[in-house]
Order: sequence, then C-alpha cells, then structure tokens
Amino acid sequence: MRKVFSIFIAVALAALLWYFFLKPQDYKVNFEAKAIPGTIYETVKAWNQGLDSVLPIDFESPEHFKQTVMANDSVHVYEWSVSPINDSVSKVSVSIIDPEHSFNNKLAVPFSDTDFEKGARKTLLDFNDFLNGHIKSFKVTIEGESEIFSSFCACVSLKTTPEGKAKGMMVNYNFLNSILLENEVQLNGPPFVEVLDWDLKNNMLSYNFCNPIIRSEKLPDHPDISYKRIFPKKALKAIYNGNYITSDRAWYALLDYAKKKNIAVEEKPVEVFYNNPNMGGNELEWKTEVFMPLKELDE
Repeated sequence: MRKVFSIFIAVALAALLWYFFLKPQDYKVNFEAKAIPGTIYETVKAWNQGLDSVLPIDFESPEHFKQTVMANDSVHVYEWSVSPINDSVSKVSVSIIDPEHSFNNKLAVPFSDTDFEKGARKTLLDFNDFLNGHIKSFKVTIEGESEIFSSFCACVSLKTTPEGKAKGMMVNYNFLNSILLENEVQLNGPPFVEVLDWDLKNNMLSYNFCNPIIRSEKLPDHPDISYKRIFPKKALKAIYNGNYITSDRAWYALLDYAKKKNIAVEEKPVEVFYNNPNMGGNELEWKTEVFMPLKELDE
C-alpha cells in the first residue's frame, strides 16, 4: 500500500507541476469555421486592427500564428492553430495565456467560470461573427489548370502590405491611364497585377500594376513606368468575386488546391480585373481572374 500511495503522490505532484508550470495555456477555446486556414489567418489580421492590440500578428504559417491583445489592464496572448477538415471547413483551436496572471488563472479555472474565461469566449465569439460576415462578402471558384495570357504591357512597380494592394492599384489606375492616353497609346485589355514577391512573414507584397497595350513608337518615357512582355505560362486558375482588397483569399484557395492535388506552384499570382471599383456597384459582381503559375520542371 505504501508503494501504491507513493506512486499516487508522485503522479499527482507531476500532474500539478505540469498543470501550473508547464501547461502552455491558461484556457483553450475550440470551434469550427466555414473557411480555409488562409482566409481565417487574413481575417484575424483584419480583426486584429480593430482591437487594442499591442503587437502585430506573430506569423509562423496560416495554420499557426500568435496574436497579442490588450484585455482591460492585462496583455493576453492568443495562439491560433487552424487545421482543415475539408475543402471549406477548418477546426480552430485558440490557446490563451495571461503571462502576468497565469498561475492564478490556472488555479481558478477548474473551480469557477472566471472573468478571464468569459472575456476570452466573448472575444472569440466576436471574431466568429466578424469571420462569418467576411465569408459572405466574397466567392472563390477554382477552375483548375489553365494558362496565363500573353501581352505587352506598361507597368508601375509597387511595394505595400497585402491589404494596401488595392489602394496602390486605385492610386495608379488614373495615373497610368492618363499618361498612356495622352500619348495615344492603345490599351489592349483589362488591367492586371503581377506579384513579384509575397512575403507572408513580414506581411509585404511587391508587384507590378500593369495595363496591356499595343506596342508602338509613341510609348512615353516616364521614370515610374516600365514596359515588359508577359509570356504564356501554365497555371492554376480561380475566379474571385468580391472587393479587390481581399482577392488574396483566392491565392490561398489555389495554394490549398495545389497542395491537395500535389501540384508544384510558384507563389507569384497574377490577377486580371474586369471591374473598376471607382464605379461602385455590388462587390459580389466584381470579377477577378486569378492565376497561380505552375513551377517549371527545371525550377
């Protein structure tokens, strides 16, 4: 009996030591969301901007990242783990810790529904409402393998956050068009974006905003405008309907599709825009063709 009792005491002490000092969170919330991990990550980023956050998102991957927010007088860390269940549903686990009051939280949580727990649940319920509203604002349709168009074009090179991509386009839409029209350059298709570098870790995007044109001797010489030819290239294609600010939701959808189909792609999407946001209208009727280039065999 003494041996059994000693083993019991040792196991109990080990469990208490783990619970109070090694357990990585004070509280965990699990829920399902009707979105893929990339959409959830980008929505957390957008939602984070409306909170009293003290730090930007600490990115590891769209499936795992940390968020630091203010909750009254405390700093809470939300560690997000997102796992896809199927093509449209993900399991979300959020581990929450209050570093300055972790021991007290762990002591109180098993015995009562604390303000810490209530606050965490309310925060994540608010996020879920925010996410559900966002999901209704766009649509992505995967069309499968296709080919990027061929065109000669005039471009402006830009570097912004992904959220600033659409603003960069709008600022340069009239600028690029007016210079081309003043010099009687003939347009040859809808404007497009060619992504050069998508830096998820640092939340930065380098891209060309371009207008397809007919090549001529009247091309204006301007320090902010460059000319190049886009060559045909095999790619995965999706149709995105919604505000151009959030068209990267289609990028994540194409990456998920490529992963499931074991297709190697370059994370340098090309987007073709068929509506002018300055004209307004129902955003769900705005159309963007999105291409994710396939990797060449020698890459």
